[in-house]
Amino acid sequence: MSEDKTNPLLCDPISGMCEMPVGEKSNEKTSIPTENKPVKIIYYTDPICSSCWGIEPQLRKLKLEYGDYFEIDYRMGGLLPDWSYNSGGISKPSDVAHHWDEVSLYYEMPIDGNVWIEDPLDSSYPSCIAMKAAQMQSKEKAIYFMRILREKLYLDKKNIAKWENIAEAAKIAGLDVQKLKTDYDDAEELFQEDLNLGKTLGVRGFPTLFLANADNNQLTVYGSKPYAAYENALLKLFPKAKKKKFKNENTLDLFEIFPTLAPKEYGVILDKSTSEAKAILEKLYQQGLLDKKTIKNGSLYIKK
Repeated sequence: MSEDKTNPLLCDPISGMCEMPVGEKSNEKTSIPTENKPVKIIYYTDPICSSCWGIEPQLRKLKLEYGDYFEIDYRMGGLLPDWSYNSGGISKPSDVAHHWDEVSLYYEMPIDGNVWIEDPLDSSYPSCIAMKAAQMQSKEKAIYFMRILREKLYLDKKNIAKWENIAEAAKIAGLDVQKLKTDYDDAEELFQEDLNLGKTLGVRGFPTLFLANADNNQLTVYGSKPYAAYENALLKLFPKAKKKKFKNENTLDLFEIFPTLAPKEYGVILDKSTSEAKAILEKLYQQGLLDKKTIKNGSLYIKK
């Protein structure tokens, strides 16, 4: 890799970070108030962050096992403002294609980098702002909306900076598409607030998770890490948390919670290897119990 790693689209699989060019860092410690649950997590992400796609298995498992003890505040990072920079060996969209294919193999999550050749994005800002507009309607639906945006981008090679693709994802997520469009201008202000808070917190890349408890003790998990890193951080801040084991009586049960799962996600959640998970899911698909979307770097299994 190049010495200059400040190109946000050059995600380093080893550190698990898509790093931003270094800006001014505030030294003040920001208070992160908890609200309804013992631990608050501020999660800095971006719909086009490949390392954030890489931690979907860990986050989904954390929600299943410890969801009673924390809430996540999803904040948008603005990974790609535009193409006015040239660093880290990536100066144009097509440079990202091969890199994403490598990242896909590293994280064992399906990504087709050819979107950067066939219909490249000029910015991640439209999808970030759309996410803030979705949050104005429903925080739960917004999380599902971002998942659909990512599936469109990573598997369907759809340019999610384009309104028609944003609108289609919103419709699938059960959002009011017209309201999303109307709220878009106000959402720009909310997105700017996310960017400003990110500077205050010293966000230098994605994914970044800031965890805090009621006493405002804080821990930060930078980048894509094994599941234990997220679990341990949560338990340090709230030792009373009891792990809820997902009951695996029916191998299809998980699809009632998550309508789409990659083998890596299924495996991490159920403590199986990715190859074991793939064999189980493939059998269910062959039996006609699941649908499947296959791309050059893997598959996504879909609830029927």
